[in-house]
Amino acid sequence: MRGILSFGGYVPYRRLDRQTIAPVAGGGGGRGTRSVASYDEDTTTMGVEAARVALRDWAYGPPTSLWFATTAPAYADRTNAGAIHAALRLDREVVAADATGAIRSAVAVLRGALLGSEGSVVVAADQRSGLPGSADESTGGDGAAALFVGGERDGPVAAEYLGGASATEEFLDRWRVPGEQRSKVWEERFGEGRYVSLGEDAWERALKETGLAAGDVDRLVVVGTHALAAATVAKQAAGTHTAVVGALGDTVGHTGAAHPALVLTAALEEAAPGEVVALVSLADGADVLLFRTTAALADRRSARPVAAQIAAGAPIAYGKYLAWRGLLTVEPPRRPEPARVSASAASRSAEWKFGFVGSRNAASGEVRMPPAQPGADPSAALEPAPMADVAGTVATYTVDRLAYSPSPPVMFAVVDFDGGGRLPVELTDADPDGVTIGMRVEPTFRRLSTADGIHNYFWKVRPVRG
Repeated sequence: MRGILSFGGYVPYRRLDRQTIAPVAGGGGGRGTRSVASYDEDTTTMGVEAARVALRDWAYGPPTSLWFATTAPAYADRTNAGAIHAALRLDREVVAADATGAIRSAVAVLRGALLGSEGSVVVAADQRSGLPGSADESTGGDGAAALFVGGERDGPVAAEYLGGASATEEFLDRWRVPGEQRSKVWEERFGEGRYVSLGEDAWERALKETGLAAGDVDRLVVVGTHALAAATVAKQAAGTHTAVVGALGDTVGHTGAAHPALVLTAALEEAAPGEVVALVSLADGADVLLFRTTAALADRRSARPVAAQIAAGAPIAYGKYLAWRGLLTVEPPRRPEPARVSASAASRSAEWKFGFVGSRNAASGEVRMPPAQPGADPSAALEPAPMADVAGTVATYTVDRLAYSPSPPVMFAVVDFDGGGRLPVELTDADPDGVTIGMRVEPTFRRLSTADGIHNYFWKVRPVRG
């Protein structure tokens, strides 16, 4: 048996009300909300957050490879999956590689992992936007998902892979040249016709391969950037007893390469053991994947389900959204910008910088953050103290309106972590008037700054919600 061992999704905290777009941009908008990545987030940090959910409390075999798919990589010419690998503290034997550029990349990597022989973590993350007032701006969304794929030798399979099919045809529907922020779309009826035909073909062949009928499918997930085509395929593919899973368009928006895995994750979080779940993705073709959930699904219930993350979101003003996206130039803080990170220093402290690992005195139990330097106390036996999954309490805090930040003010908190360890650390995903002494917080992987094209990744804390 081979399939999905565990899964996790990540939806950023902020939500943009689509009705606030038209009064400023003069058009666009609509009903509902879309998710918005914070100024200190990118596809790498969101990928880390999704993978942390998927691998949290995993007590079986570790993955042997990590694949990262996105259309908006933080870096070119270097592997973005490397930072995710470091934040997850995977062994150096675990290969980490990117699959970037196309929305279809994530589904292609997922299918390859399902047909492979090793345990692989497939991480997909995206930030979707467009010009102010455009349809892409309002219907897009930001988010990430991670699926741990393997066989029974890697751990209990929560969703067995039954089979699938793909259909590929070269046609021009949506495109964007490197460096451009907006995507362009060909005439809508042309794309609808091609996607419906490809979707029907892949669906029929997937059912034939697995020996299933449409009525055997309990939950049907159909996603694609072409909303009309996705709706048509869903209507034609659904059987008499099939529940068509909502694609999160009214609350999150379409999260690009991450969307198939994100909606599939949401469906698995609500499914019961023994259900057949089908994923249909329409992007430069059609891909169909069929799963049957097992009894192990009950043990993989996430402590941070997608639905709960959506419900816990908070609004963001349209002007701040534009500033975060670089579409509105605002007056920067009149303070020196941060210097670029030293590559050698970052490499020497990778366990602390990316893994958030402090040190613990084996004799006294004292936790030091940052970790104590070996040899500082010859009588002390130090051991690693991983802190990324340890919550804490705000002992005191300050709101700094003078320090440099792309989105001032900066909120710093002194946090006492459960089980020991105290650290002054930046607070994110919160408003200044909502911070209190005694607030419970948890670590989150973020981008502190960017200088000379180098992203400075480290950990912040955010309020514990739900």
